[in-house]
Amino acid sequence: MIAVTGASGHLGRLVIDQLLQKVPASQIVAAVRTPEKAKELAARGVSVRTADYDQPQTLAAAFDGVQKLLLISSSEPGKRMHQHRAAIAAARDARVKLLVYTSMLHASSSSISLAVDHLATEKVIAESGLPFVILRNGWYLENYTEALGPAVQNGALLGAAKEGRIAAAARADYAAAAVAVLTTSGHEGKVYELAGDKPFTMAELAAEVSRQVGKNVVYDDLPRSKYVEALQGMGLPAPVAEMLASADEGIARGDLDDRSGDLHRLIGSATATLTEAVGSGLGRQ
Repeated sequence: MIAVTGASGHLGRLVIDQLLQKVPASQIVAAVRTPEKAKELAARGVSVRTADYDQPQTLAAAFDGVQKLLLISSSEPGKRMHQHRAAIAAARDARVKLLVYTSMLHASSSSISLAVDHLATEKVIAESGLPFVILRNGWYLENYTEALGPAVQNGALLGAAKEGRIAAAARADYAAAAVAVLTTSGHEGKVYELAGDKPFTMAELAAEVSRQVGKNVVYDDLPRSKYVEALQGMGLPAPVAEMLASADEGIARGDLDDRSGDLHRLIGSATATLTEAVGSGLGRQ
């Protein structure tokens, strides 16, 4: 039995979709906080179980009988470590045979604020005694391409990444890597640095958007404080704005660049390109 936490989220659903191409639905558990949001998965024969990180008693039942568990990291700042500890403890109590965790690219050396919780979670997993695999996912291409409308309208992409390169990949590629680890052998104890094949700068992203829309879109690189102000002006909460600014500073230092090729090797094919991602993003605007 393979369980996926956060199965109603973007990445989780992609993992389930791809797992269904490899194993019977009866062998898949979608562990979700709100089962009503996973009715479509239940209709496909997937077992949907309640798994609320903030209610540890639900995790025992959710992980019962599970041999392999994909722990998709929590997205709640300030609560992430408490939630991860609860899930890891429940996995240990359920005697899960392989715990796979979605961490962050270069978590052990990254200066990005988000890396702190990921690295701490990796340590808790290592100390749990559970067999594990760490998937250090880089940035999603969709972080940049799913909301291009305002940039196209205003003629500018904003950021504070300077000329740093971003080895982003599509969610579907990260999902494929998780499925590969969950359905094949030889991965136990490994830490994979997962990233796109062809890193790009924000200026290159702006140039690709310009090419596809036939309108000049520039990259406006801002000082950190100005970028935070701009993000808050767009309606983002201050902690989120600060995290994104920290990420861009990390990008400028090379924290999200990578040439390991781990993702390419795990999925057995080239990763999605920036051109493909921008085209897909614009098509959904």
